[in-house]
Parts: sequence; structure tokens; C-alpha cells
Amino acid sequence: MKKTLFALAAASAVMAHGAMAQEMVFTSWGGTTQDAQAAHWATPFTEKSGISVVPDGPTDYGKIKAMVEANAVNWDVVDVEYDWALQAGQQGLLEPLDFAVIDKTKLDPRFVSDFAVGSFYYSFVLGWNPANFTEAQPATLSDLFDTAKFPGKRTFYKWSAPGVIEAALLADGVAPEALYPLDLDRAFAKLDTIKADIIWWEGGAQSQQLLASGEAPIGFFWNGRLAALAADGMPVGISWDQNITAADALVVPKGTSNKDAAMAFIAAATSAEGQAVFAAATGYAPVNLGSADLMDPAVRATLPDAQTAVQVNADMAYWAANRDEIGNRWYAWQAQ
Repeated sequence: MKKTLFALAAASAVMAHGAMAQEMVFTSWGGTTQDAQAAHWATPFTEKSGISVVPDGPTDYGKIKAMVEANAVNWDVVDVEYDWALQAGQQGLLEPLDFAVIDKTKLDPRFVSDFAVGSFYYSFVLGWNPANFTEAQPATLSDLFDTAKFPGKRTFYKWSAPGVIEAALLADGVAPEALYPLDLDRAFAKLDTIKADIIWWEGGAQSQQLLASGEAPIGFFWNGRLAALAADGMPVGISWDQNITAADALVVPKGTSNKDAAMAFIAAATSAEGQAVFAAATGYAPVNLGSADLMDPAVRATLPDAQTAVQVNADMAYWAANRDEIGNRWYAWQAQ
């Protein structure tokens, strides 16, 4: 039987480096995303390579740093936020990726660096519960901040400022090409106008619950979570206008004893087939440029990479350089 592209990615990486560890640890954020990573990356990789993939999580940046500094690394591949990956690579916390094993020429260049490649990419999008808006329906990020026209609580992701800061500025009239460097004073002033109406979501499942119940009938969501609600039969409003991209990344903590297996796993996970099946299962976009040809066109049309004409790319290099400073202000503002 002819080997699939996914099998070739895993097998060729293993053959290139000879004998490898028979077990490696893959750490991610948990929930449905990690379930899909296990089903569509880890299980096929084990079947083709013979290397058992042990799941762990959730991802914890402090733990990665502590492991590396103590020379006691027991996570081999970790799913992280792409801006953190850029910062961590600069700080010496990550192994350089082996691009003799991982074919970066097939990957979206927006999500490739010396120390990280995209795991998947997603969009922050305006979403709403149509049952709560019987007349006009929201359509733009400006509507997200218009509590007079669209009353009710708003919901935003609590633990990450990227995306939300950009949304506030876009809603306030800043042109996409003029976003960076971010005008933080202007962004926080805009957020102040709806602060009393914000309910924070701390995980994707919570964001879905807030929307479905109507407790927060409008908000800013990971697109895949809205796709999952729609797939379950709930009417969901979604606007791709000025959808803001962000990405997760696959990294290898510095000092792992299973580096060859880690590189092989990343090669398989970012292969065209591995990315295609994961994207179809989650509603997030593939980072492999060849995945689209392997997907049902109707499914692909619902993903962020089909919305590039109205897409705003968050500047991950900017966030890597400024995430700590902005993060401190972000959490202080929430606590006020």
C-alpha cells in the first residue's frame, strides 16, 4: 500500500537519525484541541514510527523555564503561543529546530522561526448569539463596543492581551496598517468604555457556555469554538470582518534527551496531511501550504485561511518584544 504523506514525514525523519527513544512527551493546553492533536498527530505518529507519545499538560511557561534552568527537562514537544515561542527562543530556553527533518519550505512563513513552527493558526472573531439580537445583528468590531445598539455583557479572553488590544484600536478607527506600534493608551481608553460590561472567559469551553446561555451574548472568540457550536446545531453569528490572526507553535525545550524524536514528531504534525485532518476536526487553519488541496473545499471555506482578504495579522515579533510589559499593564487594568 502506498504510504501517505503523513507516514512519509514521520518515517523519513526517523530513518534520517537512526534509533530513537521509544517514548516522548507532548504537552499542550488540554481540552478538545489536545484531544484532536492526540487523535490526528500523536496516534498516527506512533503507528508509523513506533515512538509512543505520552500526553501532558497544561502548557506552563514557568515550568518550561524551571525545567531548562534545572537541566531537568521532561517535556519533549510543547504547544505554546507563537509570540512566547519567539521570546523564549531569544532567551535560550528552546532547541533550534532541525530543518533537515522539518520541511519549513512547505509551511506558512508567517509562522516559522529558528526555534518554532506553527502548530495551527486561528482568528479572533466577533461572535454573537442571534437569539439575543432580534433586530439588527452585529457585524463589525465597532459593534462589539456599542452597548447602546447591542446591549448586554461582552466576553473576552482573560489571559491574553494579543488580539483584544488590536480589536479595541480597530474599533476606535485605527487602520490595520497603522496598528503597530500599538497605542496602548488609546486601546485601554477604548476598553474602559465597556469595562463594566465585560465577562472574562478563561478557556474555550467557558467562552462557548457564556455565548450559548446568553449570559454574554456577544464577544471576541477563537473561531474554532464558534465553529464547534455551529456544528452542534446552535445558531451562531460570526463576522470575519477584521478577523485577527494568532498562532500556536510547536517548540522543543532546551536540554531534552529526546530531541530526535521531538523533531520527527514536529515534522509529522506539520505535514500536509497531519495539518489537514487536524484543521478539519477543529476549525483552525493549517500551517502547511499543501493542506488545502487535501481538504473538502466546503470545510476549508470555513477556516481562517479562507478569510485573508479581511484579515489582520497580529505582529507576533512585536508581541514577543513587548509581551511582558503589555501583560503587566493588561492584568493591572483588569484588577482596577
